[in-house]
Parts: sequence; C-alpha cells; structure tokens
Amino acid sequence: MPVVQQQSPVERLPAFVAALLLAGACTVYAEITWQSSAALRFTPNATLASAPGLECYKIETAVATYYLEKSGAGLAALIDSDGHDWIGFRPEPRSGPAGEFRGFPNAVHRQAGNYFHPRNQATDLSRTDVEYVGPDRVTISATSRNGVWASRYDFFPTHSTFTMTKMPSTNKYWVLYEGTPGGQYDDTDWWMTSAVKERQPMTTNHEGDIPAPEWIVFGDEKLQRVLFLVHHEDDEHPDRFYQMKRQMTVFGFGRSGGDKFLDFVPQRVSIGFLETTVPTVISAALEQKWLTP
Repeated sequence: MPVVQQQSPVERLPAFVAALLLAGACTVYAEITWQSSAALRFTPNATLASAPGLECYKIETAVATYYLEKSGAGLAALIDSDGHDWIGFRPEPRSGPAGEFRGFPNAVHRQAGNYFHPRNQATDLSRTDVEYVGPDRVTISATSRNGVWASRYDFFPTHSTFTMTKMPSTNKYWVLYEGTPGGQYDDTDWWMTSAVKERQPMTTNHEGDIPAPEWIVFGDEKLQRVLFLVHHEDDEHPDRFYQMKRQMTVFGFGRSGGDKFLDFVPQRVSIGFLETTVPTVISAALEQKWLTP
C-alpha cells in the first residue's frame, strides 16, 4: 500500500466537501463543484495480496486505489485512503460471498458467458488493453474472449466509470457491487438512495427501480465516508439490494432476483468515495451533472 501523508481532517476531503464544511454545516448548498488537482498514478503490472497469481492494473488517486484484475476484467479491490478494501475479492474456490463472488461490475452472468468479474473459477476470460494514460485519466478497454461483449473503464481523480460498449442483441446484463463496506461486512453498515435519503441498515432490502437520479451509497458506521454508485442512464428497470450470508453486499442496477434487465449500450455506472456521511451533502454532490463527460 502507498504511504498516505497525514493531513488534517479538512485537508483530506475532496475540495467540494471541504468547502462545504468550512462554510458551515447548517447551510443548504445548491451547487457543488467537483475538483481535484492530484495526478493519477498507474502501475501496469501489480499484484494483490488477497488474489495471488492474478495480475492487476493498479490505479492510485488521492482518495482511492483501484485494482482491475486483467484476465477477468473486473475490479478486485477498491481501497480508501485509510487502507480499507470495499470489495475484498478472494478467488478461493467455494468461498462464495466470503471471497470469490465479490467484485465490480460483475456484469455478465450466464449471458453468452460470464464476463467483467475478477477471475474466479466461473469467470470466462477477457482481453484488456490500456487505451490511454494521462495525469487526469486512465482508460482501459475489455473485450470478452468470444468477442460479443465489450466494455471500458475510465479512471479519474474523483471516481471511476464503467461503460458497457458492446452486447449481443439476444442477451441482457446488470451492474453489481458485491463487496465489503469499510473493509468487512457488518449489520451496522448502511445504505441510502436518491429516493430514501436516510440510513437503512444492511438487514433492510431494497426492491424496485431507484428513480432518477439513480444512485446508492454504502457506509460504515465507524467511517466518515461513503462509497457511491451512480447509474447515468435513467430507466424503469428494477434495482435490488440485499446482504448475502452476512458476508457481502449484493446490489445491482437492472436486477430483480436472478434476472437481468439492462438491454442496450452504451450504459455507464460510476463508483467512488465521498468523504462525508451527511445526507444533504451526499445528495447535493451526486445530483449535480458532474458525471456527464
């Protein structure tokens, strides 16, 4: 893990959140500007201690470190600035929700293959290619071995965006976050959506479409940050959350039970951290149009 320089609580926040807190917590804020001057750091051949033998791309920002597993083309780790892994993928066979099921976006499941999941025994292989590396963006494309699915990952200083770019006309997909808020699953972890803007415990499920703007966040009661997921293309398809065996989250855009509903491309889902747990600040940040390129 990279060494994180110790900073004051306000200095560690993204610029937009720090500005809010310095201005006063009781103020209602209508506009927020997302800013980051920190450059990305890209390592093309990295390893993850929890997934030995699987090579990853490593992308480091001021607020997050991403490990994109190459052969499965899925995120195996998403580590915050305090070293907590909010995905926690482990490839051990039969580990289920304790390891091998975890990942993001885990998008293609039994739809002309199994793709865009960190590699476990059931994951079919993909090819990944580095398309661009710069101080403000890293872009990596992924294509399924059978050639019928394709996607793209764009990593920015403030978040990462997964885009499904190619799909078979006869199949559907979903976009999942299966992971460990704050580094491990706890019943005291919580979630909140654009429609339910107060903390919900992990033991409370969500069923049905999240209305526009489609977002959900996950938090750990011990931490002053959340992980967010935003679906850019609004729809009326169901979205689902439940916890699995008290070992990981199961959240999906375009999911009901085991059924997939996302049926066109391109579609984008962004994932990242906000250094706040204040519902009004979370809502204001995620409901700006910053996610549109």
